[in-house]
Amino acid sequence: MNVYKILIVDDHFVVREGLKLILETSEQFQMVGEAGNGSEALQLIKELQPDVILMDLNMPVMGGLDTMKELRNQGCTIPVIILTTYNEDDLMISGLAMGAKGYLLKDTSRENLFRNIESAVRGETLLSADIMERVIAVKSQQKAPIPLKHEANRLTDKEIFILQSVAKGFKSKVIAFDMGISERTVKAHLTTIYNKLGVDSRSQAVAVALERGILEM
Repeated sequence: MNVYKILIVDDHFVVREGLKLILETSEQFQMVGEAGNGSEALQLIKELQPDVILMDLNMPVMGGLDTMKELRNQGCTIPVIILTTYNEDDLMISGLAMGAKGYLLKDTSRENLFRNIESAVRGETLLSADIMERVIAVKSQQKAPIPLKHEANRLTDKEIFILQSVAKGFKSKVIAFDMGISERTVKAHLTTIYNKLGVDSRSQAVAVALERGILEM
């Protein structure tokens, strides 16, 4: 059985302790370190090389978004799962657009925490339907679209339909059935969408498309 090393980054001691206690209930996860801000986290990440980082967004000294930007600049590919609260939707969307592999409320269940970590380790992004609805609701209120720089990168009507279906939570198999095409073709279209938007996951694609005004839900 693989044991995954977890780094917790949160400025609240109680939150860190709570997550630590939850992780200790499973032999599959090991908390290898904790940090109270992003600056501390960057040093620990180099030393500990965790498999997954649980990252708060609002922290003193260096917040979660700045930390994620620095990790990206360093070429770090360790998956990050955002930890936050209900009043941080804009920050959450920015984090997803930067490649976060999940979004968890700090009172999430043990099962949901483990499921998100396992998904992140596989390189997948896991978002619940209610979180995706919040992404769409926030971005639909912001009407200043950011156009794609090159005509070749514009999404086709078919690609927009697929992305809209993804935003609504439909799986590739269902989208394929609705469009009368194969699931493999849907996945090929998604790969093209990712390339055009410069992303590597469904949640990133939806967040960026909403940010640029490509999707209106």
